[in-house]
Amino acid sequence: MLGSADAETALAMAACISHRGPDGHGGFYDELENGSVAFGHARLSIVDLEGSPQPIGSDHGAVLVQNGEIYNQSELRSRCNTYPWRTSGDSETILAMHRQGTSADGVPRDNPADDHAEWVSALDGMWGFAIWDSRRRELLLCRDSMGVKPLMRTLLPDGTLLFASEVKAFHAHPEFYPRPDVDALVVRLAYEYPLDMTTLFRDVTQVAPGTVESWSLDEQGRAVLNGVCRYSRTIVSPEGRWDPSVQARILLDSFREGLEARMMSDVPIGIVLSGGLDSSLVAALAREVSQSSGKSVPECWTVASSEDNPDYVASVMVAQHHDLAHHAKIIEEEAFWKGLPRFVCSGEDLDITVLFWQSLFEEMTKRVRVGLCGQGADELHAGYARYRDLDGHSGLVSRRLSLAEGFDPNRLSAGPGEPWSDNEIHPKSHYKDLRTALQFELERGQLSNFQLRLADRHSMAHGMEARVPFLSSQHRAESNRLPMSWKLSADTEKLALREAAALTDLPESTVRRPKLPAGTATAPDLVSSLIEELTPHAMEWAKEYGRLGQQLAEQPDMAIGMRLFHSIHLTGDPRSRASKPMMDLLEDVSEWPG
Repeated sequence: MLGSADAETALAMAACISHRGPDGHGGFYDELENGSVAFGHARLSIVDLEGSPQPIGSDHGAVLVQNGEIYNQSELRSRCNTYPWRTSGDSETILAMHRQGTSADGVPRDNPADDHAEWVSALDGMWGFAIWDSRRRELLLCRDSMGVKPLMRTLLPDGTLLFASEVKAFHAHPEFYPRPDVDALVVRLAYEYPLDMTTLFRDVTQVAPGTVESWSLDEQGRAVLNGVCRYSRTIVSPEGRWDPSVQARILLDSFREGLEARMMSDVPIGIVLSGGLDSSLVAALAREVSQSSGKSVPECWTVASSEDNPDYVASVMVAQHHDLAHHAKIIEEEAFWKGLPRFVCSGEDLDITVLFWQSLFEEMTKRVRVGLCGQGADELHAGYARYRDLDGHSGLVSRRLSLAEGFDPNRLSAGPGEPWSDNEIHPKSHYKDLRTALQFELERGQLSNFQLRLADRHSMAHGMEARVPFLSSQHRAESNRLPMSWKLSADTEKLALREAAALTDLPESTVRRPKLPAGTATAPDLVSSLIEELTPHAMEWAKEYGRLGQQLAEQPDMAIGMRLFHSIHLTGDPRSRASKPMMDLLEDVSEWPG
């Protein structure tokens, strides 16, 4: 909190997301001449288990709270050899770099956030962090380059800034009233993921990936955004030629290097194994890296609705081929009816078809605290079927947007620090060719607001951290140079990645296995059964959502998701409502405030 802050409320906010940090808690409070600042933190211990409580202070008057990991902490420690280290953890390297990159007598630029671009760019990892610099009376909010970890904020009517990893934390403040952002919902229903820095909550905005924000207090004690700096941006820049006989090895090594860095941990690591190319490549190389370093080989986890499920069969084959310990769980028939309330509560979105994430992480957290996932490969290497019919996909999105009454992109708040990157919402310009489509989806939501949100929220809901080695800076750089013809052909996706995978000892059938859609592929019968049973109700519910009604009527799964989102997040305290029976929730909603 920055503005009219108090320690008790900050700790209560952290308690609302204690599932993200079950291993400890702490707080910080500072009274200023024109306001106050307060931090609350719930810790998940992964590195330096006993020695890195948060918030962490420094001798240069800065205090940090962080979510995530800094993988190049050893290198940064050697660069900051005059820093008075107090811990052995990775979080303190952020403070050390902040101390080295800023000075008390430095003259701030017109955009104060620019002062921090250089030192933040040296960090390699995933994070959302806040630093209070008492010398400058400056609050920094910063998010990693790809948005692996969340960070969101809202301004209360009195000018107090709240910031947290999840919207649920804001419910602890008596002046926060959750309301739907109908424009954001229109776009989410059209594209099937939220765009830009929007959430589905009005006036709740994400800190953008690869961005530093600088905040201070004005004379009235109101929080003011003084500057926004985009310190990192991923650019899809294909080169003209790619020779698999040489460059497939370079592509594979770039992935291996990022994977090895993401195996930094003082607690056991597991692998999410679906049996597809991406997760199988993670498993194969994690085994190699572990054996070459003399460490324990990570065990693997798979969930599916039956032992005949293609994902289940493929994952068993990969695990047996590599002699990997494998934990497989069959999702029970009642899983959706029992688990969707908690799932929608954790996800803070409309998803219902990908419930397998919940069962998966529930099982994994019984034995490990870190999970390696295959997220990011489809976005980098063109793994989705829609990329073969960009005109058709553009037309589908356009039609869904046209169903929303009164939607006007020109009235959206766009620009640095705003919810929208720009007002160009119509899909035609975003899907004119494959390179443009990949750039759009990497930057504006498919990756950060869907795939990475799912992995983060549903792993952290069980006190477990999901890591995504495909998004290492090394592998991103190599992937973004690939010609489009090595990403997608008429009948095969991820061509270059398959050439790289062929250099490993993965089975040929795994290397060439086609991409299957997550969720519906993992539990198709359970998903379809639930949607079929609830569709008549969904058609009635859709009529209650005003401008969204026609969109929801054509997407019954989203109408069900909307009803649960409305009941859990907009009707009362999400944590208490998530424990109610699903049909009770579907019938018990407040008046729609949109």
